[in-house]
Amino acid sequence: MKPSRPLYEREPELAAAAEAVDALCGAQAVGGLLVFSGEAGIGKTALLAEIRRMAADRCTVWSARGGETVTSVPFHVVRQLLQPALDQFPPDETRALFGDWYETTAPALGLAEPSGPQPDPQGVRDGLDFVVGRLASRLSHRPLLLIVDDAHWADGESLAWLASFTARLGELPVLVVQAHRPQELAERDANYIADREAERGFGSKGTVTRVALRALTPDATAVLVRAGLGDHADDPFCREVWAVTGGNPYEAVELVAKVQDRELPPVEESAGELRELGASARGSGLVARLERLGTNANRFAWAAAVLGTDISQELAATLAGMSSAEAADCTARLRDARIVSGFDPLEFVHPLIATAVYRSIPPATRTAMHGRAAWAITRAGLGAAAASRHLLEVHPDDDQELVAQLREAAGQHLAVGAPEAARRCLERAIEEPPRPKDRAVLLYELGCATLLSSPPTTVQHLRAALDMPGLDDGLRVDATFRLAAALAHNNQLKDAALSLAAEDDGPARSRRLTRNADHLKGRDNAERALLTLRAFDAMVRGENAQLIVDLCERALIDGSPARGLGWTDSEWGFELPTMVGITYTFVDQLDRAESLFGEAVRAFEISGWSGAHLAFAHTLLGMVHRRRGRLAEAEGFLREGLRLADRVGSGLPVHWDAACLLIDTLLARGRTEEARRIADRYDFGPPYPSAMVLPDGPCMRGRLLLAEGRKEEAIAELEAAGAALESRERFNGIWAPWAGDLARALAEDDPARAAHLAARNRVHAERFGTPTAMGEALRCVALFAPPERAAQLLAEAVGHLEKSSSAYEHALARVDYGIAIGSHRELARAQKQAMACGAEGLAARAQQARASIRSSE
Repeated sequence: MKPSRPLYEREPELAAAAEAVDALCGAQAVGGLLVFSGEAGIGKTALLAEIRRMAADRCTVWSARGGETVTSVPFHVVRQLLQPALDQFPPDETRALFGDWYETTAPALGLAEPSGPQPDPQGVRDGLDFVVGRLASRLSHRPLLLIVDDAHWADGESLAWLASFTARLGELPVLVVQAHRPQELAERDANYIADREAERGFGSKGTVTRVALRALTPDATAVLVRAGLGDHADDPFCREVWAVTGGNPYEAVELVAKVQDRELPPVEESAGELRELGASARGSGLVARLERLGTNANRFAWAAAVLGTDISQELAATLAGMSSAEAADCTARLRDARIVSGFDPLEFVHPLIATAVYRSIPPATRTAMHGRAAWAITRAGLGAAAASRHLLEVHPDDDQELVAQLREAAGQHLAVGAPEAARRCLERAIEEPPRPKDRAVLLYELGCATLLSSPPTTVQHLRAALDMPGLDDGLRVDATFRLAAALAHNNQLKDAALSLAAEDDGPARSRRLTRNADHLKGRDNAERALLTLRAFDAMVRGENAQLIVDLCERALIDGSPARGLGWTDSEWGFELPTMVGITYTFVDQLDRAESLFGEAVRAFEISGWSGAHLAFAHTLLGMVHRRRGRLAEAEGFLREGLRLADRVGSGLPVHWDAACLLIDTLLARGRTEEARRIADRYDFGPPYPSAMVLPDGPCMRGRLLLAEGRKEEAIAELEAAGAALESRERFNGIWAPWAGDLARALAEDDPARAAHLAARNRVHAERFGTPTAMGEALRCVALFAPPERAAQLLAEAVGHLEKSSSAYEHALARVDYGIAIGSHRELARAQKQAMACGAEGLAARAQQARASIRSSE
């Protein structure tokens, strides 16, 4: 299909597009990302239009465009892309298309009213991925082509989705074609640059192609001029058009049109007038041209520029203060002057024109027009969220109605998974300012809005809210717990504890928890929360395991979190059920822990919390499988936890937990080099976060160093870990196994000290009383006993571990026992158990020991 207007010197770009479309429509249906970049007016929009025409007969084409004045409107570009297609389905079919993602994602697209808990932005993005994937499967006969123009002006929520979605295009029969201005896009958050994300995400299938558009050469400019003015346009005249426009296609086309309007002969004698004509196509020259159209047309153009994109003629007329007939007349004049196009809705002919008109409005007038636009949108019943982008532009004026509108808009943004848009509204409301008695509540709302996206900002606002009057008792309690959660997310666990109890996290805090919690029955959620904190503290301190289990049971109702303390309940946060599950894990109650963490995965997936929350839930399940000795399963869950966390950002608390557990799991499997690669990739080492790592981070690093043969470094790391833990009276040797590992490291060079460490570790294990702790402690003590006594101790260790769910530690003890008694049969049994655990290194050790024994059995 031939283009309606020739594209000059765009053969390489069109060839790249044709190749991408052919790959999409071929037998293999290969998707990809095609990115065009270039300055304003370089021809990106015309090129995209030609690609659309090129693909129209073979593809399903959906398109969208960013806008300079609508970058603050969440999901603006995504809605342009998907709403027209989804509107074609009846409601029941739309719901079926979304599946379990309907409640999370449909509100973001304006297809349903929000319901349920506040969605996680990552969950909304995952839901969009799912829906587009389903649509792409339905459209396999006409594969899907998504075109996004002016991506540098796309809203942040849409850019974030495009960045994550394009990284998956190697898996989908979808082609995304994007155009942007490089400088403007570079000024946006780097996380939104889709082509970089995609290039990292593509495998062997799918391609990323980036093309920078260049200005036209003098020869191409001459062809363009003669196509518009006739072959009699002489060379000096054409050369001057190129010099005036710099080879910019838009400016060249506009200049040719002005020459036609002036009936200027296209010859060398007229060339001197081109610079003045060229100025009228942009900037102040365009503004002067607009003013010559009359006051009404000028005012209507201002109104259109304030409204931005998809301009309603009726709304523009209201904003300009004119009748429908006057608006129609102004539209006709602006269309004749090539300033706007279309009828209803209207669009500016080019973003450069929209920008010039908008910036020509006197600042005070522009602010007043935004205020009037907000009023008109609200009056039209479009809602506070739709009006909020205009309210953000109004100067502060102690307007309490505006404060209320912005708070309402923030709530609507949060309900569709756009916390950044909510943050902008609430920050602007605080600038208004609100009444003094409302300021604390507004700061509280602002803190709540940023919890998932920016824990440091949440900490700042919640602390400010708690420091001033205005919060009632209920909000004050809620703000305190949200502050603790934000501090924990922000690797400030000590501060989190201080926000809940005015003592440090050492023995004094533990004594206070004991006094306040041990007698409680768990009659309400406040008591259950305190019981949870007490149980977790008792676990890390290595107190009696049966007492700890009893505390956990009182913190739950029939083995599950109470209403209000669930995984997605906002009142107390997910940290409390997490602490119960972790506590169960380290007191050998693995069935209960696995049940709780399985509930977490289901709850987070149903609620669309597929960012850090879901990453943490997979990590916790990986921890349970590691404790069970299901090492292959543990590795799978932990790698998935890291993958999910990597999508959210870097250096998150969940990265520490997942990396620590994965390192421990890989070491148990005998894959030390892989464990080192994980440690290096995730900077696993000092300085450690103040948040607690599961299991203890320095202990696991010491274990890694020991496995690598770096004994001196391992000893230093383990000694430092032990000193820090003992000062806090944390004696759980399964959660923090420094003593046993340090005893093994010192066994050769300082056996007396090593034996003393092992003996003390046994005392703590007997106090704790779990089979795993007892078995591990006895296995360590056996290292320093005479051979006959060592065999007895190892037999006891095997007996204890046989009663536990810790299959890997059981296999370890059996290998040690088989070696101690020289039993080929025991080692064969141990080898089989190690293989069942996925501990290939331990199995190889058992095999070597068997080979060295001359069996007389």
